[in-house]
Amino acid sequence: MDTTVWLVLGAVAALIMLALAVVLLVRVFRARKLLVDAGIPLRSKALVWASVIYTVSPVDLLPDPVYLDDIGFLLVALRSLHSAAAAAGVRTGPGARARTPVESRPDAVR
Repeated sequence: MDTTVWLVLGAVAALIMLALAVVLLVRVFRARKLLVDAGIPLRSKALVWASVIYTVSPVDLLPDPVYLDDIGFLLVALRSLHSAAAAAGVRTGPGARARTPVESRPDAVR
């Protein structure tokens, strides 16, 4: 194969990884509503912000054209945040609405 083909394949792979990292970063910012919920532990909230800082920082484990480490950190942060929200009883997803104080208490009379 010609070197131009390898360069094109490398550029396409780098663009695909960059696009995936951007999509995950947008998902993290959309999940920021969960960050203000009191039922979610601080560890999960800190992990989200640490992954965002790591993604935009120039210091990486792998060189920047390879975004696999950024994608991995963002995936771990999203999974941690959503599992902590599910454990706290917070509904996530497009149809989720904010809980009122009466709904958040399990012993509340409706």
